[in-house]
Amino acid sequence: MKVPEMPTKTTHRSPLQQRLDSNRRDSIPMARADYPMETKTQGEVEAQVSDAIRRYSLEYIGRGPHDVHAHLIGDLLVVRMSGVLTVAEQHLATRSGDKGRVLVKQIRGRLIELARPDLVAAIRICTLCDVISMHHDISTITGEEIIVFTLDGSPTTRPCKRK
Repeated sequence: MKVPEMPTKTTHRSPLQQRLDSNRRDSIPMARADYPMETKTQGEVEAQVSDAIRRYSLEYIGRGPHDVHAHLIGDLLVVRMSGVLTVAEQHLATRSGDKGRVLVKQIRGRLIELARPDLVAAIRICTLCDVISMHHDISTITGEEIIVFTLDGSPTTRPCKRK
């Protein structure tokens, strides 16, 4: 007699988290002593963070920013994006006065809050550091967005090879 299989419990994972999981080698190290022998340069870390933030924007907002730059300064990671507003958000911000600008900021702030677990996981994968805090702001006038991550320490990087 064949025994029926027990149904497995599935959890919902966002497309960004699924992609991050598939890019992960085995697991994320939990302690600094567990870091892999081959570390990345600061530029490689910043490029990987920029790519992860661009993917977040594509998957959560529906379009990516025109430009993304990440800057690692000690234990601070600053991500600056330009050209982030959709056409609808631009119309709402310019034609609806202060109420439209506030609404766009509220919506973007709420989206960042909802995506926080995915963003923190992505930053952890890129930097191998835990995220202590995350701050966000968007300019409805210039279409520029800033996300600042405070890390639990400076990521371990190697000097770049100069040619």
